[in-house]
Amino acid sequence: MVIRTVLTGLTALTLTAPNGFLAPIEWGGGPLTVDALPRVVYTAHRGGALEVPENSMSGLLAAYERGTAQVIDFDTRMLRDGTLVVMHDDTVDRTTYASGSVRTMDRWDWLAVRLRPGAALPGNWRPERPPTVAEVLDRFGGKIMLMLEAKDPRSLDPLARLIRSRKLTRSVFVNTNDPAVARRAHRLGLLAQLWRSRRQMLTDRPEGWAAFVDVLDVDYKARDGDLLRAVNSGIPRVWAHTVTKPKQRDRVLWLGCNGVITDAPGLLSRTPVKKYKPVRAGGPVRR
Repeated sequence: MVIRTVLTGLTALTLTAPNGFLAPIEWGGGPLTVDALPRVVYTAHRGGALEVPENSMSGLLAAYERGTAQVIDFDTRMLRDGTLVVMHDDTVDRTTYASGSVRTMDRWDWLAVRLRPGAALPGNWRPERPPTVAEVLDRFGGKIMLMLEAKDPRSLDPLARLIRSRKLTRSVFVNTNDPAVARRAHRLGLLAQLWRSRRQMLTDRPEGWAAFVDVLDVDYKARDGDLLRAVNSGIPRVWAHTVTKPKQRDRVLWLGCNGVITDAPGLLSRTPVKKYKPVRAGGPVRR
């Protein structure tokens, strides 16, 4: 546990944070917000899916307690009764012992679902029920920045109600692949995040999104020129996904990205950033 002592007049405030980074001064008051993020941000993708069971409460908790990321990411879907749950796929087949479509289940069906920890994960993990979005917001909201991907655009309004009711509008990024959904999220007063694939980035003109996108989430496999166009778009935060190796991280940071979304936050946090040396025929690449 990291402890910071702040002197305010004659009063000493002791602020605590998970291992790995100092508690922002902001923790002395209300919830932690986007304004407290460092210059370069690490996001634990699905909690860090190469290190913990993805989208599980125990995995998200491990990511928080280890302190190797400043943002924790998870995916959201909506059950047929409107319950918002944490799940990446549109079925539960890949990550649980159950089978079937998420949208055909209700909250009672969800109580019987159990996550199946991957055999290749380090450590010992037990089967557990996948959480609801409300449970994750209540457990971590305001303690660390959260990033949730709204897999179902219909869920945007109920997601906004959950976030607003907990006063977390400046503490949760709402991610989508659809610029129209990102614009709606912005209009709802949320922090809008837009992710784009390598193929999409071939023709994207991201400067057109600068008025409503808070984070542009770009594919690290994109061409240098496409990444540079994103970095120079006027969008304040350009983070690359889904980074798993230090060399991938070093390249996107060299090109000007100010964050990475990673399945291996532990590995990246303990591996120093090295100067990236691109190799190109005809001379060095100019930034």
